[in-house]
Amino acid sequence: MGKFNNYPHVFTPLKVGNMTVKNRIQFSPVVSAHAHTLTGEITIDLIEFVGAQARSGAGIVTIGATPVDYDRARDFYGSMSVVHDYDVQALKLIADEAHRYGAKLSVELTHAGRVAHPALLNGKPALAPSVIPGLDDGRNVVEIRYEEMQEVICHFVDAVRRCKEAGFDMVMIHGAHGNLLSSFLSPVFNRRTDRYGGSLENRMRFPLELLKAVRESVGDKLRIEYRISGYEYMEGCPTVHDVVAFFKEAQHFIDLANISGGLLIDHKYVVYTIPGYCMPHLLNVEYAAEIKKHLDIPVAVVGGITTIDEAEEILAAGKADIVAMAKSLIADQELVTKAQRGKAAEIRPCLRCLHCLNGPHIGSPTRCAVNPQAGREVKYRFIPKAGAKKKVMVIGGGPAGMMAAQTAVSRGHEVVMYEQSDKLGGRLYESSAMECKDGFRRYLQWDINTTLNSGARVILNRKATPALIEAEKPDIVILAVGAKHIQPPIEEIGLPHVVSVSDADLKKVPIGQRVVVCGGGLSGTECALELAREGRQVTLVDILPQEKLCLDTFELNRFILMKMLAESDIGTYYMNRIKKITALGVEIAGKDGNTRLLEADTVITAFGLARNVAVVEELAEVVPETYLVGDCNRVGNIASANTDAFNIAVEI
Repeated sequence: MGKFNNYPHVFTPLKVGNMTVKNRIQFSPVVSAHAHTLTGEITIDLIEFVGAQARSGAGIVTIGATPVDYDRARDFYGSMSVVHDYDVQALKLIADEAHRYGAKLSVELTHAGRVAHPALLNGKPALAPSVIPGLDDGRNVVEIRYEEMQEVICHFVDAVRRCKEAGFDMVMIHGAHGNLLSSFLSPVFNRRTDRYGGSLENRMRFPLELLKAVRESVGDKLRIEYRISGYEYMEGCPTVHDVVAFFKEAQHFIDLANISGGLLIDHKYVVYTIPGYCMPHLLNVEYAAEIKKHLDIPVAVVGGITTIDEAEEILAAGKADIVAMAKSLIADQELVTKAQRGKAAEIRPCLRCLHCLNGPHIGSPTRCAVNPQAGREVKYRFIPKAGAKKKVMVIGGGPAGMMAAQTAVSRGHEVVMYEQSDKLGGRLYESSAMECKDGFRRYLQWDINTTLNSGARVILNRKATPALIEAEKPDIVILAVGAKHIQPPIEEIGLPHVVSVSDADLKKVPIGQRVVVCGGGLSGTECALELAREGRQVTLVDILPQEKLCLDTFELNRFILMKMLAESDIGTYYMNRIKKITALGVEIAGKDGNTRLLEADTVITAFGLARNVAVVEELAEVVPETYLVGDCNRVGNIASANTDAFNIAVEI
């Protein structure tokens, strides 16, 4: 297979126990929330989502966060049920779907322990090795008794048996992120005084007893993977040497070690488990590499790995035997197949925006910011051809316009796109400005290239007018004309040293050393952080309290942005009103009415966006079948722009 591509290590088969995996890519566990919200019953939506994972080309597909009992083990709504013998028949359907595409199927079996969802405990307390003062105050957590530990082992053994009967190839026992098994290994969370606490030998006893029981129950008929955090990022947590010591014993019962990171205890640790765009890439690779040196079984690694090139780099360096990723395989559900066939340049990049977690976080199915078909495979696995070919005129070449054009072409329509500037991309350029947003910049280039090569006729440097629409004679018009900057009635806002956040992000204007950013939303905060990184003296002002800002990004991204802000030298003035802008800077007033002057060489306005109502009204009256998509329909983000545009274009 390597002769078609530049990824020889990725496409080298691997033996895991007595099973041969076709390549070194694992679809990492992700909770898609496609099972029944409360019962976990398997649905056609879940089967099709797993099928999409298998069609990606990944060698192993792992279904995420599947509890071994439904009383005390659940941490998510919509997680799959393996707790009843009658689940086996539906589980067989999932196994058949994955096997159709040559993937090996696994499932992450977990007992959430103290990180169980409180609403899913059925009135019972959560189980933990020990109750920790401070951490567990006010929470319904109890120390697990020996009899309950044996019950947990039985639950795992029964769940594994059902998976084997259903034709699964492997199970992943989840011992990471602060769940029950993970907590036993940690001296922070395990303060028992019996034979299951104290020394490392004692702390690893319960997970090892569980693994031994699981292995004895299935023999060599099912492969076993164990997931662990290479580092939890909490003071006093297990060291990598502790993890090595555990795996040296565990490898007698398992076939594959899986190295993750972080804890689901607090956002400051969760960001290492679920890294967003502000977090480093390849978070756990060095931990995996160290652990691999000491083991006789293969090692998989996950965490901040977003491209097939990163996977090849890790494997070529011998730092892991398998690379696990999830978000990138949702963004492009043919990622591995494209790479294998020499079409890596066509892979749609992942933004690392974590939009795919917004739904499952509250119990609704996963969706992707850049791939509107992901998670909707039952209805949109294929884009259907239209019953009649029509001429579609798309006005605006931002993300919504590009998605509309690509989708309409796929439907078989004749598409012409007009963009008044000299390039496609719209506000994707400024949203990609922050140094850490490399995924956004790669997506921007992919989106442009895909649109230009889609078959649509793209016309740049031409502003659309009613006369132009009439001349084109389209059957359908899709308006994707974006939004405009809000300019509040602030005195002297038109001074020459006052610039928009867009112009600042795009380096269209010189920026002085002393900068005041007016507006602490997402665009203002990211702009302030980037300017501070470049060495400028930055002050950020907003009339709202900090807790009400940047709510339009996933909460883990917001947490990191606020942490970066707190650790920077940026001055912040929340709950302050901007009275006026002068040649010297910005005059602000606090809640108490007291005013102060923030001196500035450059003042950046980041007051948000508003719909281009005048433009929409002018252009929407020419053709009866006219649709609005993106920010001109509702001001949002890349996810809403792409989803709006797809939902319209796929139906015309």
